[in-house]
Order: sequence, then C-alpha cells, then structure tokens
Amino acid sequence: MITVVILGAGNVATHLFKTFKKSNDVSVVQWFNRRLEPISAYKNTVDITDDLSTLKDADVYIFAVSDDAIKALSSKLPFENRLVVHTSGSVSVYDIDKKQKRGVLYPLQTFSKDVDIDFANVPICIETIDKESYPLLKKLADSLGAPTKRINSDQRRVLHLAAVFVNNFTNQLYRIGHEITESEGAEFDLLKPLIAETANKIQDLSPFKAQTGPAKRHDKKTIKKHLKTLQNKQHKDIYQLLTNAIQQTHGSKKL
Repeated sequence: MITVVILGAGNVATHLFKTFKKSNDVSVVQWFNRRLEPISAYKNTVDITDDLSTLKDADVYIFAVSDDAIKALSSKLPFENRLVVHTSGSVSVYDIDKKQKRGVLYPLQTFSKDVDIDFANVPICIETIDKESYPLLKKLADSLGAPTKRINSDQRRVLHLAAVFVNNFTNQLYRIGHEITESEGAEFDLLKPLIAETANKIQDLSPFKAQTGPAKRHDKKTIKKHLKTLQNKQHKDIYQLLTNAIQQTHGSKKL
C-alpha cells in the first residue's frame, strides 16, 4: 500500500483524491491546503490540515498547487529526504527544495472540478531525478488506471506548451464560435458533432492531412465574406492570423 499526502485543493488535487480513494493500492492519509474551507467537505473521509507542521509520514507527497506556489511551499516542509512531486507541466523538477527526493507526476489532461474524468484517458508523464523513485511513481500512476510515459524536463516543457495550443487556445476558439453563433441566434450545439469529428479524425490522420476549409483551398471569396461578416476586431484578427498560418503550412500565399 502506497501512502500519499496531497497538498492543494484545485481541480487536479480533487480528481487525484477521488480516484486514489477508489484504489486498493493507495491510501491518502492526509490532505493539506492553506485554507481548510475548500476541502472541508472531505473531512469525514480523510484527515485534513492547514498546518504543515502536522503533516503525516507518507511514501509520496503530491503538490497539486499553483505553479507559483511550488517552490516556496516545498521549502517550508518540516522534513527531509522524502519523495515530493508536483503535477505541473511547466515547472522545473528542481523547483522542489533540494533537501527532498524530487519528481514530477504530470497528468496530461484538462481538469474541471465538477466534470468526471476517467484516468484511463489521462497519460501520466513521470520524471524523477534519482532512478530509485521512478518505480514507486510508476506504481502510483498505475493505481489510477492511467497510461504512463517516462519523460525528461525538455519533453515535458514542450508537451505542456503544445497542450496550451491544442486545449486552451482551441477552447478560446470554441468561445469565439459561440459568440459568433449567438450574434444571429444560431445554435452553437449544432457545431458539436463537427467539433467531435475534428478531434476524432486525428486519431487516424496527422493534423496536416486532416486540414480542410477555405484557407487550405485558398477560397478568396469565402475568406473575404467571412472577414466582412466579423464585426469584432479581435475575431477578425484571429481569423486573418490563422488563415495566413494555414496557407503558409499548405503552400498558398498570404492574404
């Protein structure tokens, strides 16, 4: 049985706690947050604390906190030579205080607290400084039912950057699409099968081969019509930028 202390109360921390609680191989012995209120609903199922000096002994301490808090919080831990890992895609493993054994358990997925998630669809990227820590983190990730991949810092850095493009930026485009449809009372829900098919297509095709649309076809009339329809300057600029990018990728001239 792997014993775990979770530090943080955000989306990742909450999903990790809920999934670990279902595992026969992991025991969450404590949950820390600097404010008890966000985790108070779980006080009857796990020991909760807002005091670092009361942290219990555990095999792994998981920092599921904001990126900016990792370095300072790890320096305040009242012990040494324990396995301390964070879940960030962009923070260096060396930001964890050097008096600890250091690692990263990075779930490459988007998390919303109120949306259930199946860790079978969440790749866990594992990074450790010392070789001895890897098997324990691998077993911990396996307990979630998640696929695992051992990576280095550079690979994790570019994966996180790419994730911002394919998730965060894409979601902003969904939001723009929602605003555009709302402007004329059209139903955004009618676009959801297209969104699903676009995501499904790249399971079998490269993004390069999957590209379609007026920009790739260099359909000047349609592009000009779209630009004329867009009233929001920011939306117009984004349309122009992405159209140019697609045309550069597929060998056409800029607008």
